[in-house]
Amino acid sequence: MAPEVPLRNSLLLRLLIASVAISLVSIAATAWLTARGTTLAIKQERGQILADGATIQNTLEGFAALHPSWDEAEHTVRDLARRTGRGIVITTRAREVIAASDRSAADRLPLNASAVIDPLHLGPPPDQGAGPREEISRIDPRAVGPYRLPTEERRKLRQVARQEVSCFHETQGLRTHIVEEPSGRPVVQALGSGAITPQACATKELYAPTPTEAKALTELTALVRICAERNRIRMEDPLTIDTQFRLSQADFERGSSPLDDCVEEGRREQLAPYVAPAALLFVTSPSQTATPVFDLSRAGTLRVLGTTSLVLTVTITITAIIAIRLIRPLRTLTNAARDPSGRHLRIPITTKDEIGYLAAALNGLSERRERTDEQRRVMVSDIAHELRTPLSNIRGWLDAAQDGLADPDSSLVASLQEEAGLLQHIIDDLQVLAAADAGSLRLDPRKLSLRELAEQSLDAHRTAAQAGRVGLIGHFTDDLTIEGDPVRLRQALSNLLSNAIRHTPPHGSVTVSGSRVEGGVELHVADTGSGIQPDDLPRVFDRFWRAEQSRSRDTGGSGLGLSIVRHLVQAHGGEITVTSRPGTETVFTVRLPI
Repeated sequence: MAPEVPLRNSLLLRLLIASVAISLVSIAATAWLTARGTTLAIKQERGQILADGATIQNTLEGFAALHPSWDEAEHTVRDLARRTGRGIVITTRAREVIAASDRSAADRLPLNASAVIDPLHLGPPPDQGAGPREEISRIDPRAVGPYRLPTEERRKLRQVARQEVSCFHETQGLRTHIVEEPSGRPVVQALGSGAITPQACATKELYAPTPTEAKALTELTALVRICAERNRIRMEDPLTIDTQFRLSQADFERGSSPLDDCVEEGRREQLAPYVAPAALLFVTSPSQTATPVFDLSRAGTLRVLGTTSLVLTVTITITAIIAIRLIRPLRTLTNAARDPSGRHLRIPITTKDEIGYLAAALNGLSERRERTDEQRRVMVSDIAHELRTPLSNIRGWLDAAQDGLADPDSSLVASLQEEAGLLQHIIDDLQVLAAADAGSLRLDPRKLSLRELAEQSLDAHRTAAQAGRVGLIGHFTDDLTIEGDPVRLRQALSNLLSNAIRHTPPHGSVTVSGSRVEGGVELHVADTGSGIQPDDLPRVFDRFWRAEQSRSRDTGGSGLGLSIVRHLVQAHGGEITVTSRPGTETVFTVRLPI
């Protein structure tokens, strides 16, 4: 049985670990690339969606702030849809379509609107949720209505603004520029982070309301007064509102008076005729069919190629290392197997894994082959020796008869027949052994009595025993019925009896006994011969082995009988053993199943 390979040295385990390591690296790299690419794509897509949504909403709020109705919004909506690639629909609060980028977008409106377009009620800026009240206005600064300056007023204010820019440059060394507000009013702002001191160059005309603004502010003041009276807010004169819609009044604490809400309400009432009515905005998925191809950026493509190359390099390196470690001992085994000299080479064992055990097994196989070759040479020599003696005798008698040195009488014929019978016996024994080795030894099993078979064998050998003055004794129990081939079993028992009689001196005895044991029967053949030395017991059943090392044939036999007995017993599913006390007794025990 092959030795068990420790798990830590298992070649299978190392291959599994290598495969798992390569797989983990590949999976991790793929997962990292996928997650990173997907995350970036989602972020970019989400950012693009938010940016598109903000652009659409801001543009349409600007349109609503500058137009008293949505009559001309169709062109703006289609242009936004073309630039953003999204479906855009504007409806009334009752979801009646006002303008749409295409009919399909109008036919599949979502359940909830994306936003409400109302320049007079903007949502609070995200970064001003808790700022001072006077800094928060939910009115779109582009909704100027009656505050829009005519061309002549803009020209005069811009001229004054340029003078102020020159003043800042000459007196304070500041670089300033002019920014025009949605109403057309110019405002001077400093470039960079420098602060300006308006007192030095302030011009009253630049900050005072123009006639147009004064008229609109007067209307706004009247609306604020109406709101204050309606809400029972105490208001004292003077009440002034500047061009930035900041309110000032005696005993008025900025940022905490309910008048601020009235100013906001008055502005909405004043601007309402100049802006488009509130509408619902629906922004849907891109109107055109999205392409299923995911386009990577150049940097993303390079990352994918770089990571793939790294994984491929690591995989090739690990595989090459494992392959080299596997191929080196396997190549050694191959070279040893192909050695043209035919010598039994010894393969060095350098590892303790499956390859190491394979090398050890091949070394063992080589040793067994060497022993087998030696046994084969010895067996061939023994066969030649066994056949040479009777053949030499037959040829010698025939040559003598041919030369007239011996008369071909009955005694000569009897001698030749005896030698020929010995040759036939050796050949028959070799044939039985060859059939046993090839696995083609045929049996004809049947129910039989081992006692009767043993008694028949004793009767057959009684004459030979009497000739050698050896006593034959039999002791059997009543029931020794088994399943077996009577011819082969008689042959085995005959070989045992012949061997015992040959090795028993005169006045000795050979005893055959049989008894039933658990699971079968046992047959014992005991003789009072010379016995077998303990060192020779393991070789008793070897072919052509004799206790007489000189190979004298005085005791007869070919040296094949006991080997044949062992094969015949094993063919019946039994076993044979031998015990011996040199100079006293030798016992062969045959155990056969029922």
